[in-house]
Amino acid sequence: MTVDTKTRQETESPAPLGTRLYNKLSRGGTKVIVWILAIVWLVPTLGLFISSFRSESDIKTTGWWTWFSDPSVTLDNYDFVLFGTGSAAPGMGDALLNSLAIVIPATIIPIAIAAFAAYAFAWMDFPGRNWIFILLVSLLAVPIQMSLIPLLQLYVGGAHLGIFGLDMTIFPDLDLQGTSFSVWATHTGFGMPLAVFLLTNYMSTLPRDVIESARIDGGDHFTIFWKLIVPLSVPALAAFAIFQFLWTWNDYLIAVTFVGSAENVAPVTVVLANVTGSRGQDWHILTAAAFVSMVLPLTVFFSLQRYFVSGLLAGSTKG
Repeated sequence: MTVDTKTRQETESPAPLGTRLYNKLSRGGTKVIVWILAIVWLVPTLGLFISSFRSESDIKTTGWWTWFSDPSVTLDNYDFVLFGTGSAAPGMGDALLNSLAIVIPATIIPIAIAAFAAYAFAWMDFPGRNWIFILLVSLLAVPIQMSLIPLLQLYVGGAHLGIFGLDMTIFPDLDLQGTSFSVWATHTGFGMPLAVFLLTNYMSTLPRDVIESARIDGGDHFTIFWKLIVPLSVPALAAFAIFQFLWTWNDYLIAVTFVGSAENVAPVTVVLANVTGSRGQDWHILTAAAFVSMVLPLTVFFSLQRYFVSGLLAGSTKG
């Protein structure tokens, strides 16, 4: 028996019985842990879902688990949340439209601008490219909380500079407080650095031969970007769209800061915070309102989830 044959037989020989049992137990234990975590995560959601179909008296007097022994279903909570009238009605229907008016531009605009910027950083040479990219990505470290009040003052009072006895207006007073524009403009600005970083890392890993071939064939930058880069970058674009959509949809701090008491433009998160009433007496309505607010984000996530992992790992490997 030659050395190569002996080595191949040793390589192809099955692992010891103890090792195989350990591997099976490890895989089985991992599955058990995952199932336990999934159940622990889903039980409160299940209780909230069941409670949303129970009457006010049942919710306030018995636990949600008693529904299994005495099942009863009512749509009164959803009817009041979506179509209720009066001062106590949350008006979730209008709040959903207000959230869409904020989320759609706050998601599309950063993607559109960041895609062009990412192509420039990845495939174009210009002076200071690396320093500009570093400066842009460093904006990710700026805390949102410390910027909200200065931004609000900028939107409402503008920015003025007094020099040599002259009052120079750097930014005009646009009176944007209480408008949806101020909310989605802020989300757009804070979402831009992440979008540029994510898309640049992804586009820089695209095959250089394809880009060079397009240039040899006479394609200009816009043609290459639109016909090659954008179709190849769909996973990264979809991943950022999920991040930005969920962040903007679930945001409360920015919305309540810039919307304030303007109920006509209040998004879902602001309405949810006020839906329980002044003394928390209407908390049973919160169960239905919460699930109404979850429908659209879940739809977006499951529609784009096939791109999520590949887009999340965009740019993590190269070569």
